[in-house]
Amino acid sequence: MDLKVRATSEYKTISLEETYKLLETTIDGLSDSEVKNRLEKFGYNEIIEKKNNPLLEFLLRYWGPMPWLLELAMGLSFVLSHYLEGIIIFVLLTMNAIIGQIHSSSSQNVIELLKKKLAIKAKVLRNKKWSKEDAKGIVDGDIISVKLGDIVPADTKIISGELSVDQSALTGESLPIETHSSDIIYSGSIVKRGETECIVINTGANTYFGKTAELVKTAKPKSHQQEVMMAVVKYMMYLGIVASILVSASALLMHLNFLIILTFVVIFLLGAIPVALPAVLTIVQSVGATELAKKGALVTRLDSVEDAASIDIICFDKTGTITQNKLSVVDSIPFSGNKKEDVLRIASLTSHSEGMDLIDLAVIDYAAKSGVSFNDYKQVSYTPFDPSVKRTEAIIEAGGKRFRAVKGAAQVIISLCHDLDKGTLDEVDKTIDGFSKKGYRTIAVARSEGDDLNNLKLVGLLPLADPPRPDSKSMIDRARKLGIKPLMLTGDSIDIAKEISNQIGIGNNIIRMADIKDLSADQQLKTVSECDGFAEIYPEDKYKIVKLLQSGGHMVGMTGDGVNDAPALKQAEMGIAVSNSTDVAKAAASVVLTEPGVGVIIDAVTISRQTYQRMLTWVINKVAKVIEFIVLLTIGFFWLHNILLSLLGVSLLVFANDFVTMSLATDNVKSTSNPNKWKVKNNILASLIPALCYVLGDVIVILIGKYYFHLQWNELTTLVMLGLIFNSQLRVLIVRERRHFWSSLPGKGLLTSSISAIIGFALVAIFGILVPPLNLLIVITVFGFSALFTLGIDFPKYYLFKKFGL
Repeated sequence: MDLKVRATSEYKTISLEETYKLLETTIDGLSDSEVKNRLEKFGYNEIIEKKNNPLLEFLLRYWGPMPWLLELAMGLSFVLSHYLEGIIIFVLLTMNAIIGQIHSSSSQNVIELLKKKLAIKAKVLRNKKWSKEDAKGIVDGDIISVKLGDIVPADTKIISGELSVDQSALTGESLPIETHSSDIIYSGSIVKRGETECIVINTGANTYFGKTAELVKTAKPKSHQQEVMMAVVKYMMYLGIVASILVSASALLMHLNFLIILTFVVIFLLGAIPVALPAVLTIVQSVGATELAKKGALVTRLDSVEDAASIDIICFDKTGTITQNKLSVVDSIPFSGNKKEDVLRIASLTSHSEGMDLIDLAVIDYAAKSGVSFNDYKQVSYTPFDPSVKRTEAIIEAGGKRFRAVKGAAQVIISLCHDLDKGTLDEVDKTIDGFSKKGYRTIAVARSEGDDLNNLKLVGLLPLADPPRPDSKSMIDRARKLGIKPLMLTGDSIDIAKEISNQIGIGNNIIRMADIKDLSADQQLKTVSECDGFAEIYPEDKYKIVKLLQSGGHMVGMTGDGVNDAPALKQAEMGIAVSNSTDVAKAAASVVLTEPGVGVIIDAVTISRQTYQRMLTWVINKVAKVIEFIVLLTIGFFWLHNILLSLLGVSLLVFANDFVTMSLATDNVKSTSNPNKWKVKNNILASLIPALCYVLGDVIVILIGKYYFHLQWNELTTLVMLGLIFNSQLRVLIVRERRHFWSSLPGKGLLTSSISAIIGFALVAIFGILVPPLNLLIVITVFGFSALFTLGIDFPKYYLFKKFGL
């Protein structure tokens, strides 16, 4: 068998006879043996995805630059016989791994849901007999039957008959598509009207639906969270390495014990590495996710909570996101002396709610909302939509008399009305043309006059469209106020796109992918950044647009609801699936809305910016602590020729400063009016002067401890540890506010944890728990100096934060 796979698009121009030949099949379908051979050659009608081993994924969390540094410190601790410190480092490392594994992205379920989408039954012609088969077992060349309500199980070509199919979830086209013999209908389409037989031309990953699945598999947003972590680690390690080289060289010249040098290296490693950064990021983002859940948005990829703070462009899918994905009557245009309610009344009487015809339902709904009265009117008979004549009909009784009413394609109904003069015809054509330019579909309504049921007179026109959601315009306005550019993406025609874009205030500079196809990468980026949206695009185009914007340094949000949106939703820094989305879109997105409406999208951005501010405070405090720690220990070695902190002291310091300040996750913060971008260099420079001020304070405290309180060396190490802990707990209360510290109150959790840490470690020092004890007066003195220097840095901090744009 030389049967080979061809793209679905190729079959559009191929006749049915040629299709039978290419697929080596007939109108009678395939035999069981032929199906078996094709399944062996081409596989099942499903999407296959390689699954990762959860245990291997967990173990890989111990592999990477930051784990390596911690593992080195842990190994050196065991070499130095500091087993407790080594165990503490291992516990910290494992905590990070467990937290990361628990909150790993759930968007990998996308392919499973795609497979479930195909797990349906299909009516198939096999061995010249019709039977119900699992859609998974369908092969190229099968003859299948589809009818109202069916999900099309594969890409097919219609053999005979006509169908109305909803492809909005696949192509983004908001209105049902009328298909005829030899037309292609895609896998995943929903039949809204009609029944027909089709020939299967592609299955599984080769379908239009399957190609989208392949895009979902390749889509992967850049991990900005990991970038930030590694940048912080990199700069802190530079400082730690320089200090280690200086101290090690000096120690060798002083002929000090090699174990002392090794101890110094371990202490510098522990002090410089932001051990808790992964865990803190996860917890801060989890709190943000909880806040979003209260607003009606569920987070499925945790790092998107922080990434959304930097979003400067949001790509809005039109159908189902900006619009309601619901066919609606836009207006009622009367003719022949009728009124608006007359048009709606006759149209409603020519409709039937039980048939689930989309146009019928839209007409009935609009008439009900308009308060149209049906007193004395009764529908005697109803003839559903017939594709061959393109209309619905009804016999209506009113006031003891009966008349015929028809509703359908405008040109068809107009051709049945023989008494229209040229002036009226011109006006009707002009009205229909105007609606067409707006992207509306127009139907006409007519009724008979007198006893002749065939004497039809035009009653009026009804334009149909997919209207914007009530909150779409306000959402776009709020997005612009937050410094975010809205961009509309749709598979609909450019006329429909411009009309909707204008209605909600995005703008009318709508272009097609063909307009940028031949441009250079830079010109493409410039054009995309300046336009207001794209029309007539395919799923891969949405994905390409998101990737293109990201390549230009933009942080991109994407909203959508259909299968066609899934690749772009997964690729974006924050992919948002609206409440009525397909399961595939929900699984690909990083945020899923649980309530109707899209206003919560802006709430997601606002909460994300608050999350960013909390994380920024932790990073600034950590950077200042590292600079203070390394500079102080280096000065202490050259000054006192010894290590100012024990390994246990450093372990306690790491716990107090890194993990206790996790309470920043619930701190009281304000979101900014512009996108937030991580500028690690600026963060470090802004932290430098406050950190050096603290070093000066620490040196004064050491002088007081050494020459006023006459402390022994072991007691002096406790003094230094206590000073560093007090500094960090008080400093976080200053740096949490970008203005002066009194501009806002800290959150209760942060205030409670800082006070608890200060009191707790003061008691540790006073009672000598794990460390040499200090008396109450010394502890109070250390705290007093720490508080004094903390208050003193507020003014330079305010200037520095403003200068470096924090």
